Amino acid sequence: MRLSTFFISSLAVATSAAPAWPSLQLNDIGDPLGALSAVSQYFNLVANKVSAVKTMRGSPKCDLSKAEMPTVPGLPPPAPGSKLRHVAVGRGTQNYTCDGSADSKPKAVGAVATLFNVTCMAAMYPEVTNKVSNMAVHFDLDAANRVGPATLPVSGHHYFTAAGVPFFDIGDEGQIPCAKNASADAPDTSTIGRTGERAIPWLRLLATKDATKGLGEVFRVSTAGGSPPATCKDRTGPFQVEYSAE
Repeated sequence: MRLSTFFISSLAVATSAAPAWPSLQLNDIGDPLGALSAVSQYFNLVANKVSAVKTMRGSPKCDLSKAEMPTVPGLPPPAPGSKLRHVAVGRGTQNYTCDGSADSKPKAVGAVATLFNVTCMAAMYPEVTNKVSNMAVHFDLDAANRVGPATLPVSGHHYFTAAGVPFFDIGDEGQIPCAKNASADAPDTSTIGRTGERAIPWLRLLATKDATKGLGEVFRVSTAGGSPPATCKDRTGPFQVEYSAE
């Protein structure tokens, strides 16, 4: 998700290879090779960046003007004059409900996600940020809110209000209730979910009048998993689908 005065986006501050406490469970994963590939690509990129930093003169600069938002046909760009405020990787569930009929489709009833701050990572190493989202969907959040092998600070939470309004709480950065403005299908190359679910669409959401601290837009990009089954056959009541997004 991406935050700005007119544009909310999510990328995290810094990352480091963490101890091997997370475990990647492949037994119930529809694409185990894809899961392993996503994790290995993340580690390979991190290793390359660590090597590059060792040869740099001075400390890396967190210049948000250098962050580049991924794009996809059909999704409008940020509003003119907007400035990036925050980038996060969200890890959580898309929530649906079904009536058990093969003739009906699952109904979306919201989403819940923990937001991990990748703002400076997006500015300095945007290609790593994308890999974090691809990797994160394959790991459960543990009690310490660690997302797989990445050590990232929690910057906030995403959920839907009782009135069904998408809401992003980014702590000191502000709060932004919003509404969908535009949607575009995720690229065919997007990471699928644990049991083969397609990546949910990319979104542009506009803030309502109740947003704080000048926040105006949220973009959901680089999605992984999260899509429901095609019909409600053999499925009744509420259910969740794991997803991650930037």
